[in-house]
Amino acid sequence: MVQIKIYGLREHLEPIKLKLSDVIHSCVIDALQYPSDKRAHRFFPLERDDFFYPSERTERYTILELSMIEGRSVEAKKQLIRLLFERVQLIGISAQDLEITIFETPKHNWGFRGLPGDEHQLNYKIEV
Repeated sequence: MVQIKIYGLREHLEPIKLKLSDVIHSCVIDALQYPSDKRAHRFFPLERDDFFYPSERTERYTILELSMIEGRSVEAKKQLIRLLFERVQLIGISAQDLEITIFETPKHNWGFRGLPGDEHQLNYKIEV
């Protein structure tokens, strides 16, 4: 399970929302061996007066927060971060303007499809 929140200025995110979602999803699939049919992205487009960011960033400043079930290797998570920095540049977000945080929680802290996460049999590997 991987859920992703994307924060940025509304005027920047709205025109690239679909492309950015596709780029993020491709990175998750490649780095974490994640199924292509599972995508949980939520966009939080913010107005300028609701989004303060460091002066050395541009209006394309984007924050990604990834919540996932724990179990991925450090190398898989580093690969995910590397791919994100590389691929977002193709849609105009520089590495300087991207910040990524990965939050991991145990399976039993998740609930989906009517059960706690540790009671599900997933159709993909977490331990990659």
